[in-house]
Amino acid sequence: MRNTWFRALGVHFGGYVWMRKISIPRNWSDITLEKSVSLDAGVVLLCSGPGKPDKLVIRSGTYVNRYTVFDAHERIQIGRNCMIGPHCYLTDANHGTTTGLPVNQQLMETKPVIIEDEVWMGAGVIVLRGVCIGRGAVIGAGAVVTKDVLANAVVVGVPARQIGRRN
Repeated sequence: MRNTWFRALGVHFGGYVWMRKISIPRNWSDITLEKSVSLDAGVVLLCSGPGKPDKLVIRSGTYVNRYTVFDAHERIQIGRNCMIGPHCYLTDANHGTTTGLPVNQQLMETKPVIIEDEVWMGAGVIVLRGVCIGRGAVIGAGAVVTKDVLANAVVVGVPARQIGRRN
C-alpha cells in the first residue's frame, strides 16, 4: 500500500520496496528507491530546496534501520547492499557561519554524500556533507564522519578515524 501511495506522489521506484511507517514530507519526485530496498519504522527521506531528480537515491538490497534521517539538499546516494543502523543522520548540507548575519539567514553550503556498495553503518552514525564512504567500509556506532573513508576501512569515533581494515 505504501509503495502505491508514494509512487502516486512521485517517488521513483525500481521495484517493490519493503517499508514500514516512514516519512517523506515533500519533494517526492527527487527520490529514487531501487528494488529490494528496506526502510524500517520512522525512517525520514527529506529533500529540500529546488526539485531535481535523483537528489536522494537508495540502491537495491540496502536496509535502513529505525529512525534514520536522510537530509538531502544537493545529492545523497546510498549504494547496493548497505546496512544502515538505527538513529543515523546523513546530510549533504550545512548552514553558513559567516559573522554579521544570523545563521538561520545564511545560504546552505552543500556537497554530495556518496555511500558506496556494501557499507555497514552502526547505530547513531552521523555523516556530514561532502563525504564519500568507500565500498565495504564499516562505520562504528556513534561515529561522526567528517571526511572520506577508504574502501574496507573500519572507522570509529568523533570525529571518525580509521582503526583497521576488513580482511
